[in-house]
Amino acid sequence: MKRFVVPFVALLAAAVIGGVASVGLWEAVDDDTAPAAAAATATVNRPVAVKSGSVADIYEQTIPGVVEITAQSAASGQPGGGATATGSGWVLDSEGHIVTNQHVVDGASEVSVKFHDGTEVQADVVGTDPSSDVALLKLTEVPDDLQPLERGSSESLRIGDPVVAIGSPFGLEGTVTAGIVSAKNRQLQAPNSYTIDGAIQTDAALNHGNSGGPLLDFEGRVVGMNSQIASESGGNVGIGYAVPIETIERVVEQLKSGGAVAYAYLGVQLGDAQGGGAQIGEVRSGAPADDAGLESGDVVTKLDGDEINDGDDLRGAIAAHKPGDKVELTIERDGETQTITVTLGTRPS
Repeated sequence: MKRFVVPFVALLAAAVIGGVASVGLWEAVDDDTAPAAAAATATVNRPVAVKSGSVADIYEQTIPGVVEITAQSAASGQPGGGATATGSGWVLDSEGHIVTNQHVVDGASEVSVKFHDGTEVQADVVGTDPSSDVALLKLTEVPDDLQPLERGSSESLRIGDPVVAIGSPFGLEGTVTAGIVSAKNRQLQAPNSYTIDGAIQTDAALNHGNSGGPLLDFEGRVVGMNSQIASESGGNVGIGYAVPIETIERVVEQLKSGGAVAYAYLGVQLGDAQGGGAQIGEVRSGAPADDAGLESGDVVTKLDGDEINDGDDLRGAIAAHKPGDKVELTIERDGETQTITVTLGTRPS
């Protein structure tokens, strides 16, 4: 049976009161598109440390930094029409920035943020990035007692480590669930069909409305943002995915500056070559790979002298660069080794 990945914002039609409709977007996983990530260094806030050791302690000390998000979109030409989406989010910094998923606020004309104590504040959308499913909001009024969440590292997580998810599934704000890191370095399909690399898989229960909420390690630090579930029914079956915090930080810093998020671009489809290396499938016409002379069937074995073991290695290596960077690819073609220099472009939206 085909596996579906479901972004799990809760959608409510404007005319519906007290009911939650299931998500209307189903996307099959496609791991062949080669994305790249923009490089930037984030400034990490260090608020009050969280006492580790129990889910209750983590919840009590982090819940002030977790919010419920309501995004209202207006339907053009339909008076009183439109839809309301509810999701989750978390406080990034003391300036009033809130992080959530792009698909939570996509097309929103009005966004409100509700804190655990009932305080509700309007927010502006600073920017969104459909390639990573990250959105940055800014509160129009910053509460005096705003509590940013501390950020950790998804790279330091081990499979089996305990994690905690907090959000508003089905509009039930302040819901906490717990589980473990089931796997690392999963690939997700972004809203614009590119690939999100490095996702965390967890069995913590996630449902519609959890989108944008934090995934926390057992010291209460954000290690990811809950974004999708794999499900045949649309409900939680114990396979959830979170965008890693490192990706979020890179994207947020660019969104803060007011610019679009730039991704390095090679312009090929990738697979794993027998015997090692990244097998090039389609080479897109006019892409940097095409301009440099790469061909379908080439096997990339090194990038700037570093070994490339499979398609994921090459995706990650490109992700570490910026548009305009030149990279040297060692390839195998028709039994011969060649070196090709490629100037990376900017990935199309």
